[in-house]
Amino acid sequence: MDENYEHKQAEAEATRNGKDKKKKKSWDYEKEIGRLQIELAHLQAWVKKAGARVVIVFEGRDAAGKGGMIKRITERVSPRVFRVVALPAPTEREKSQIYMQRYIAHLPAAGEVVIFDRSWYNRAGVDRVMGFCSDKKAQRFLELAPRFEAAIVESGVILLKYFLTVSEQEQERRFRRRIDDPLRQWKLSPMDVESYQRWWDYTRAYDEMLRMTDTNHAPWWIVPSDDKKRARINCISHILQSIPYERLKFDEPNLGKRQKRPADFMEDRSVRHVVPETTP
Repeated sequence: MDENYEHKQAEAEATRNGKDKKKKKSWDYEKEIGRLQIELAHLQAWVKKAGARVVIVFEGRDAAGKGGMIKRITERVSPRVFRVVALPAPTEREKSQIYMQRYIAHLPAAGEVVIFDRSWYNRAGVDRVMGFCSDKKAQRFLELAPRFEAAIVESGVILLKYFLTVSEQEQERRFRRRIDDPLRQWKLSPMDVESYQRWWDYTRAYDEMLRMTDTNHAPWWIVPSDDKKRARINCISHILQSIPYERLKFDEPNLGKRQKRPADFMEDRSVRHVVPETTP
């Protein structure tokens, strides 16, 4: 009886320790993300002041965590400075244009950071694998992309490219979680199902893409993302280290005094529609 009791106590202690470690890990993550988001705010101030132009490209496997990464980068900064570009499928008019044309229109002006949630590299990935473009056009894109990016960098734009990787097992776990969770089902598109089924076709396409478009002026940075939290910390840290920003002194405004209520001011007594309380 005593041995059984001691065994249960040991199991309970191990469970508590496991929960405590998990809680501490989560708390450490939130603390570090908070610190990095403060630095992103300093980066934002510098980008506006310096008139800098920054492009950040996020590519990667489906369910690798691109959306969550971008959300953590942008959730505490201004959408007027940090613009996210996630283009839909091209229209018939856009299909008749030069391939890069619709992406050029979204490149940053002075004082802007543009984040591409998928980019011109669609041509080397989904377009190629799914047959939306010919293999000849995909090969031509891979030849021209480094020259296109060289022109962007030579114009003074800071260009960062990140490719998020995820293992087969983790991608399947995330897909199945989307299937089972109504809050995530919208994330699972027919293209995601195709990418799951055609894992090795995408592997070949991405391997060639990375090999042919990794250059000194615009290198690819690989982000292992089986652990999403670790990936976010590592990637955001790298972004901050890659941009030569400075912390600027905040010019605290003088709020002055609020005007006094006018002696002749009368409360408006007309009927207003107020949202009803639903909380207890």
